[in-house]
Amino acid sequence: MLQSGKAVKVSIYLSDGAKHHGVPVYSSILDFLFHSGIAGATVLKGVAGFGMAHRIHSAHILEISDHLPIKIEFIESREKVEAILPELEKRIGSGLIEMQETMVIVPAKG
Repeated sequence: MLQSGKAVKVSIYLSDGAKHHGVPVYSSILDFLFHSGIAGATVLKGVAGFGMAHRIHSAHILEISDHLPIKIEFIESREKVEAILPELEKRIGSGLIEMQETMVIVPAKG
């Protein structure tokens, strides 16, 4: 369980068309994070973006792109992040992982 104090915010940048063993990468990563005991994670889908290949992808009313940007974010202890990092690196393919030191406050229950 995540506790108040120092933590690491992890952002993973992907394309929604990226696959891992035939499954969308973001879905595979979310499942992995869930089963690894990560406190919580959010998947966000962008309406437009470009990556290292410098091709702009965007969603238009008449066309739906399968290369729109996806961002997965989660906050966890440094120890837990370091423990799962090797597997995340395997799963992201051509994606990007960003890590930032942060401070979290987890309100007391009750």
